Amino acid sequence: MKGLTPILTITGSDNTGGTGIQRDIKTITALGCHAETAITSITVQNDNGIEHIIDLSPDIVAGQTRAILHTCFPKAVKVGMVRNEETVAAVRDEIIGCRNIVTAPKILSSKGERLMNAEATDAWKKLLIPISRLLFIKCEDAEFFIGRKINTNDDMAFAAVSLCAMGAEAVLLRGGRMSDGMITALLYCDGEKSFFTSQNTDGWLKHGVSGAMSTAIAARLAMGDDVKSAVAAAHSYMHSQVVYATNDNLELRPADIYNSFLSLIAENYKTAHDVAFYADKLSISTRYLSQVTDKVAGITPKQVISNYVMKEAVSLLETSRQPIQAISNTLGFSSQAQFCKFFIAQKGMSPSKFRNTI
Repeated sequence: MKGLTPILTITGSDNTGGTGIQRDIKTITALGCHAETAITSITVQNDNGIEHIIDLSPDIVAGQTRAILHTCFPKAVKVGMVRNEETVAAVRDEIIGCRNIVTAPKILSSKGERLMNAEATDAWKKLLIPISRLLFIKCEDAEFFIGRKINTNDDMAFAAVSLCAMGAEAVLLRGGRMSDGMITALLYCDGEKSFFTSQNTDGWLKHGVSGAMSTAIAARLAMGDDVKSAVAAAHSYMHSQVVYATNDNLELRPADIYNSFLSLIAENYKTAHDVAFYADKLSISTRYLSQVTDKVAGITPKQVISNYVMKEAVSLLETSRQPIQAISNTLGFSSQAQFCKFFIAQKGMSPSKFRNTI
């Protein structure tokens, strides 16, 4: 779609919509980007697990990937479910020149089913991990690559360093249960290890959360974030979903995003009037925030901010005798002249004249 940042996701189809290509499309769209796809496998599954998988041929997968890369120029590529060594090699040959490659290998399904054989696992290790800007992987999958169990924080640290030694620029290792009732993740980037923990084990372990998280990171890299910033923004986005979502609906509705936007304005209006600031806090693009405010309120994000600041300005003018300069400072304007210009544009009169009419 013209004007939106293009993201290519290469992974399998999940007919339940909980993960795979369907979930990736939803995540990319929710972050204000445009989803482009290459399907690797078609699954037959339900809440009880996977009943059957049909893998598309390496030529078909490579053909889909090539068609997107040569005409749509995605800013990031996420590689998920690729199950055989020939397809791994074909995908690698197509995407090797891309900068923002997020790889998220799935060796075991959420039900513990083996999705990838030893030959495919070895191909991932030799061909896809070395070209990854970020390798996003669960502990139980990482064990197949490093050949040892991951039971402690020290084990996680060893695994992350080992995976980077295979060629990945950075590693996000998640899913460890190193403490009772806690989920642990480790980001290893630029030689630094950062541990994260969460008590919301039910939310973070829901079907599809890992896949959506890796896709959200790819989207943020495409928007220009560095790895650490992309992980932080994607984590914030996913956290809002796994904490606040109900009925297993992990996508925030526009009304939810709008309400979060209003809450952020209430917290930051004295120092931030810029739309980009709030879009970044929400981990979405300014374009998508514009779509949300237009759909919910019929106005632009800038007008939402201006309306809130104006409401506070009127309140201060009506209920206090602070000088205009002091009110201007309180509301975060760089000068009294800038505040007066803003007030006149919104109210049709200067702050002083408005105060005189009270």
